[in-house]
Order: sequence, then structure tokens, then C-alpha cells
Amino acid sequence: MPQHQTPAAARALDRRRFLTLGLTGTAATAAAATAALAAPDAADAATRTAATTSTTTPTELLAADEFDGPAGSAPNPAIWRFDTGAGGWGNQELETYTDSRRNSALNGSGQLAITAIREPDGTFTSARLKTEGTFTAQYGRVEARIKIPRGQGIWPAFWMLGADIGQVGWPACGEIDVMENVGYEPTIVHATVHGPGYSGANGLSAACTNPTGAAFADDFHVFGVDWRPDSITWLVDGVERGTVTRAAVGTNPWVFDKPFFVVLNVAVGGTWPGSPDATTRFPQQMLVDWVRVWQLG
Repeated sequence: MPQHQTPAAARALDRRRFLTLGLTGTAATAAAATAALAAPDAADAATRTAATTSTTTPTELLAADEFDGPAGSAPNPAIWRFDTGAGGWGNQELETYTDSRRNSALNGSGQLAITAIREPDGTFTSARLKTEGTFTAQYGRVEARIKIPRGQGIWPAFWMLGADIGQVGWPACGEIDVMENVGYEPTIVHATVHGPGYSGANGLSAACTNPTGAAFADDFHVFGVDWRPDSITWLVDGVERGTVTRAAVGTNPWVFDKPFFVVLNVAVGGTWPGSPDATTRFPQQMLVDWVRVWQLG
């Protein structure tokens, strides 16, 4: 659950900020959230319709960032911090992550653009944003509407890490991968959980093939998890695509009963996607339309 509460006077959804609206909520809070989210586009509306048919229906919006702001401005620093640097990030990745506006900025159309660039010297830069130290969630539905990039060697991801990673390390902290795509599988996205005894290649995962047959990079899609004390269910466009339960980890620890923070990034290269090749076009952008956290009914 969120780490801090918003005063009652501030309990209206500011579309530029990631607000903690509280776990119990009031009718006024719900009305404010509903008004702020009025007039969604067709894809958003379809996702909401699908979500209401789920057995894990979200009932109250706790927090959101809608990425409204001038083109070229930074993502809200009260929410988003940056991992920076190179070194492969444990996966032999090729990019250097920066906090430059060249690699992450609002686009002026209500979206966050994370941009992977091939620099003139042949190296790659990109961005990895996180809510570590600003916002955490424990249980609920965590969703983002994203248009992923494409191409061999491009690896976009929307995921979460246990907030105690600095104390216990990985994989003891736990990891929930809401969406990953590797460029050589344009019609498939992957979702995985990692913990002690089921990490790396042994993570517990599900894959979703786009039922239309189109590349996921062709349009926006809503990727999410319904996260409960004993289960994590992955969703794509409001449709359940796989569930992992506490029983599935066997005698290994279930490390998902604590706060997690959100991560958004675009990696270049690595052991899973492989390196870019002559077919890969740069720059490549991941567009994030919104991130929302709901309390489940």
C-alpha cells in the first residue's frame, strides 16, 4: 500500500501528479477520480469494460500519473527517480541509462516518452525510471497504458521491485514483471515473478500473444497485475492472461506480501533479446500514456 497519505483537502486527482488517495476513500474521492478520468478514448474505455467483468474488479483509484505537461519537460520529480549508468545491469545490456531529457521527457500529448538512442560513437543511451523512495504499493491492481518500441535488440519493460532491495538484495526482495517484450517476438509480451528459488531463467512466467496477430508496438495496450496476498494475475487489455499463486513457489518463500516500487525502462541488447542488428532503427520510443494503482474489490 502507499507509504504516505494525502490530506483530505488535496484528495482530487491532479493529472500531473501521482497522488496517494488513501486506502479507505470517500464518495467525494471517488467522484473526483471519476471526473478527472472522464472521456477516455475508445481503447481505454474498452479496457475499463473488460476490467469490470473480472473477478478482481478495481473499485477505487489510489494513485495515478497521467503525464500531462509541456513537451520536453521532465517527468514529475516528486514521483520518478532515475537509475543511471552502464555496466550491463546484470543482463549484459548495452545501454547507458541517463536522466537527460533526450532519453526521458513528456511529449506534450499526455505521454511519457522513454527514448533509446544510438549515439554518434555507436554507443546506446536510454532511461530507467523508478518510484523507489517516492511511492510504493502493496496489493491492488497496478496498470499502465503503453505503446512499446520495436526492433531486434530492443527490450522494453514495466515492472516492480520489492522496496527492501537495498537491505536484502535480489531476488530476496522479489520482482514482478508486469510486461516485457523482446524485439524478435513482436506479437508476444511476457510477465514473470522472481524470488528466492525461482529467479532468472527459473522465474514463474506467462506469455501473451496478441490475439489480433499484430505487433504490440503498433498500438497502445494496457498491461497490469491484480495482486492479492496469495496470488498475482497478469492482464493485457483487461483480459486475464495468467496467474501465479503462493502454492506455485512450493517450499520457496513467497516474497510478495510487502511494498513494491514501479520501474519503467527500455533496455538495448542483453542476454535475452540479443544485440541490435542492421534491421534495428533508432531512436526507439516507449510511450507511457498513464500509470494507475487501484484498490481491489
